[in-house]
Amino acid sequence: MRLSRASSLIGTAVLIAVGMSGSAIAQKAAKAVVEDYIHESVPAGVQVMMNEFEGPVFADANGKTLYQWPYKALRNGATGDQKEKPSLCDDHVDTVNAGLMSPYPPGLELPNVAARPSCAQMWPPFLAATDAKAVGKWTTMERKDGRKQWYYDGWPLYTAALDHQAGDVIGGTKRKNKGDAPVWRVPIGPKPNVPSQFKVSQVVTGRLLGTNVGYSVYYSDKDGVNKSNCTEGCLQDWTPVEAPAYAQAIGEFSIFERAPGVKQWSFRGHPLYTYVDDDRAVGFEGAEVPGWHNAYTMKAPAPPKGFTLQDTRGGQVYADAQGRTLYIYNCGDDALDQLTCDHPDTEQAYRLAVCGDGNADVCNRSFQYVIAAPNATSGNRIWSTMDIDPKTGHRAQPGQKDALHVWTYRDRPIYTFFRDKKPGDLGADSWGEFYAKRNGFKAFWVMDPFRENAE
Repeated sequence: MRLSRASSLIGTAVLIAVGMSGSAIAQKAAKAVVEDYIHESVPAGVQVMMNEFEGPVFADANGKTLYQWPYKALRNGATGDQKEKPSLCDDHVDTVNAGLMSPYPPGLELPNVAARPSCAQMWPPFLAATDAKAVGKWTTMERKDGRKQWYYDGWPLYTAALDHQAGDVIGGTKRKNKGDAPVWRVPIGPKPNVPSQFKVSQVVTGRLLGTNVGYSVYYSDKDGVNKSNCTEGCLQDWTPVEAPAYAQAIGEFSIFERAPGVKQWSFRGHPLYTYVDDDRAVGFEGAEVPGWHNAYTMKAPAPPKGFTLQDTRGGQVYADAQGRTLYIYNCGDDALDQLTCDHPDTEQAYRLAVCGDGNADVCNRSFQYVIAAPNATSGNRIWSTMDIDPKTGHRAQPGQKDALHVWTYRDRPIYTFFRDKKPGDLGADSWGEFYAKRNGFKAFWVMDPFRENAE
């Protein structure tokens, strides 16, 4: 793998300063290269915010992102909302394990139940006025408590208690939750303005453009604007994405004639191709070839200065300045409401159990917070800083003397592992339950040929 190539893979397209107001975010995003989307009718008070990682999302009048809770089958059952059905997320406080994700049996008491919030506290329903009328895909349905809730495309809508600033998307993500991962909440937004031959996928490195069957599309530095220079031997490895005779240009997509009677798609002036060695959807291998790049509608913001990229036996990861692999903690509890437990403002018992058998000192020695300088900034909100109480793992109190000032990703601390001694070591990847998809630590994958982590 080529680290020179990786710098283009994570290059920044949208930079939003830490602490900006909602209006400042919108102004900054408007000047940056952002994803074009299809405009649609929305109810009064609903707006589109441009998030630096998730792209365009719907938000309420205060800029709070709107989410859905999709129904998902787990090992021993299913949970989440069902389409055109009343919301499952209410004021009831779940106190026992639901048994949806073995090995823990149903009925096992959850930790710290006296302080456990209800689903509706963590995911306030997006309420509608009593006289609200349907608008396009936007409808309403009465909740159990008699209030009306907005639905989009048949699914109930919520805001997230973890989102604080306008434009935040901290509560959930559009990334896929594979295998035994909990039922994540998903931010919703307008559809990307792309031709029917294409789709956009959310990956770690941004909003990746691919064909409608999922294969990544690429562009070459050797091509001109709407002009392909890929001929003869080049075509053995690269297949032009041809446009059918009936296709028309749309948004940032144009069509040019690469040969008499043969039309090819172009995005932002770059002719598009697929790579013959991509053996499955959402590939990155083509960008290993010098001069070739994955096409993105938006790239994710770059990490702060001092962070590095490292090759490992399984792909490429973010690392600290010394090359030590960075780790992200994942957690969702197994109650019916599947509340998250991977954020400092949520329950820490799960993390303490998996990294130190309940002992905070052991956890802090094993998985070490990545310390940030007192005045550290990243130039964006996806990478930020936070003061942490090392004894509890929660956010520190203002002025707390023993607080640690740490780097965060999506408002969650990042860590190194004490057994990693040299760049590329992965001593704690998949450390936890169900390969850390439910509760545990995973390496911060940037590019993963096995497609299990970077998507």
